[in-house]
Amino acid sequence: MANENEYASSQLYRIRHSTAHIMAEAVLEMFPDAQIAIGPAIDDGFYYDFDLPRTLTPEDLTQIEKRMKHIIKGNHTFKKEVLSADEARKFFDDQIYKIELIDGLQAGNLDEDGNAIEGAAEISTFTHNKFTDLCRGPHVDSTKEINPKAVKLMNVAGAYWRGDEKRPMLQRIYGTVWEKPEQLQEYLWKLEEAKKRDHRVIAKQLDLYSMNEEVGAGLILWHPNGAKIRKITEQFWSDEHEKAGYDFVYTPHIGKAQLWETSGHLGFYKENMYSPMEIEGQDYYIKPMNCPFHLHIYKNRSHSYRELPIRYAEEGTVYRYERSGVLHGLLRVRGFTQDDAHHFCRPDQMPDEIDMVLNFCLHILRSFGFTEFTAYLSTKPEKSVGPAEKWTAAEIALEEALKRAAIPYKVDEGGGAFYGPKIDLKINDAIGREWQLSTIQFDFNLAERFDLSYIGEDGQQHQPYMIHRALLGSLERFFGVLIEHYAGAFPVWLSPKQAVLIPIADRHLDYAFEVEKKLKQAGFRVYVDERSERMNSKIRDAQNQKIPYMLVVGDQEMEAGQVALRKRGGENPGAMDIDSFISLAKSEIDQKI
Repeated sequence: MANENEYASSQLYRIRHSTAHIMAEAVLEMFPDAQIAIGPAIDDGFYYDFDLPRTLTPEDLTQIEKRMKHIIKGNHTFKKEVLSADEARKFFDDQIYKIELIDGLQAGNLDEDGNAIEGAAEISTFTHNKFTDLCRGPHVDSTKEINPKAVKLMNVAGAYWRGDEKRPMLQRIYGTVWEKPEQLQEYLWKLEEAKKRDHRVIAKQLDLYSMNEEVGAGLILWHPNGAKIRKITEQFWSDEHEKAGYDFVYTPHIGKAQLWETSGHLGFYKENMYSPMEIEGQDYYIKPMNCPFHLHIYKNRSHSYRELPIRYAEEGTVYRYERSGVLHGLLRVRGFTQDDAHHFCRPDQMPDEIDMVLNFCLHILRSFGFTEFTAYLSTKPEKSVGPAEKWTAAEIALEEALKRAAIPYKVDEGGGAFYGPKIDLKINDAIGREWQLSTIQFDFNLAERFDLSYIGEDGQQHQPYMIHRALLGSLERFFGVLIEHYAGAFPVWLSPKQAVLIPIADRHLDYAFEVEKKLKQAGFRVYVDERSERMNSKIRDAQNQKIPYMLVVGDQEMEAGQVALRKRGGENPGAMDIDSFISLAKSEIDQKI
C-alpha cells in the first residue's frame, strides 16, 4: 500500500530497523551462542527472533535494553557491503537461519526477512559497532540519530521460524522506538488506554456477548444487552438504507458448488471456505460472501436502463475459515454478519452513484460518533480484468468523489484488486487508533462472469457497472470497535439500559415503579433497582454498568413528583420534574450524543 511504502522510506522506519540490529547485538553480548533469525521494523516498532539457550525473563529485557542504550550512545555508523553467496555463507557459517536465508536469496525465492520473492536478489550486510547482519536496509547513518530515551523493549512471544508450526519455535522480542521521547510516552499511554478499552474485558463487565468452546471458536453468542445494541444498530441501518433508495434482499446460507465456481471463489478463495456438504449428490458450500446471490437476484429478470441504478442491501451472515491463532474477540471471527450492498448502474450514472455511496457511508459512520476519516484509493494493478477505459473512468470517479467529500485520502498506485479499483474508509477512534470499516469496490469481473445486462436506450444489451459496498464491514467487528471507541459508555441512543431508578428506601419503591411506567411509555429503556442495597452502592453499580442516567427518588422527589438526576460521567444536575427529564433525554437521544 502507498502508506506502507511511505513508511518504509521514512526516517522512523530507518530508526526502527536500525534499533532491531542494535537489539540483536545486545542479545549476542548476553548469549554469544545465540542463533539469530530476522528483525524487521513493524507498524509501531520492531522485533527480532532468536534461538536462545534458555527462556528470557523480564529481568533479561531490562538488561538488554540497558545494553542497547549503551550501544546507541557509542555513535556507531552503519556500513553496507555487498557479498557473493559464498562469501555470505562463509561469514555466517555458524548461523543456521542466516544460511537458509542466503540460500533463498541466491535461489530467488526468499528475502532477508523470510518473505517470498521472485528472482535472485543482491546479498548485502550492514555492520555497526561489533555486529554485522544480513540485510538490505535501509538504516540510519549513525546510532546518534536514535534517541536512547525513546527506546523501550515491550515483551517476548513465541514465533515459529518462517511462521511454520513444523519449524523451530523461536523467542521474539518486541520493542518500540520513536523519534522523540514524548512520542514514546504518548504511545505507552495509548497502550494502557487500549487495555482499559479492550472489548473482550468490557463485554464481560457489561454482559454483552460470549464465546463457548462447545459452540465453536470464533462463533459469537449475543447476550440480551449486546443483542439490544445490535438490534438498535440494525434498525437505524435499515431505516437509513430505506431512505437512501436501497431494496432489501435475503439470501441462503449455502449454495451449490457450481455457484462458487462461477463466482471464482472455489478457484481463488477455497482455503477460506468450509468443507462442502453433499445434498442429493451435489456439493454445497456455506457462503463466505453474499455477492453471487445478489447477482442472481438481479439476473432473475431483464432490466431497462430506466430502472437503474438498482441497489440491493442485506445483512447477510457468512462463514470463513480463520486459524484459531488469529481469532480475536469480535474483531476476528469465523461467523459474522456483513452489511453488504451491491449497486448496479449505467456508465453515465457512475459518478453520481459513487458520490451517493461515499456520502452515505460517511453519514452512517458520523451517526455512530466517528468524525475523523482517512481514505485510501487503490488503483489498477499489473494483472487485471476489464477494459482499460472502464478502469480509468472508475478511478477518476472515485478520486473526484473523495475530493468533493473533502476528506483526506492517499492513493495506493497498483493496489486495487484484479477486478476493480476501490476506496477503503478508515476511522480514528477516541484514542487515535485507525480502523478500516467501509469499502467501496468496483467489480469488472463478476458482472461478466454472471453475464449481467440491461436493455439500453438503443434497445441493445449492455453490461452494468457493479459496485460492492460494505459499510460497517461486519456487525461483529463494528461492535468490537464501538465498544473500544466508547470504552463501553455507549451514547444514550445505543445504551441497552438508558436509565435506572434508584429508590432510597423501600417506601419509595411504589413511586419508582410509577415513574418507570411513565418513562417506558415515553420509549425509554429503564428499570428500577429494587435491591436492598444502600443508595451509594446502587449508584456505584450503575456507574460500573455505564448506565447514562441514574434517577434517585426519595421523600422530597416523591412529594414534588420529581427525580434527582445523576449522570454516569459524574455530572449531578439534581432534582427536576419527570417531563423535564424526558425532554432532556430525548434531546440527547435525537442528537445521538
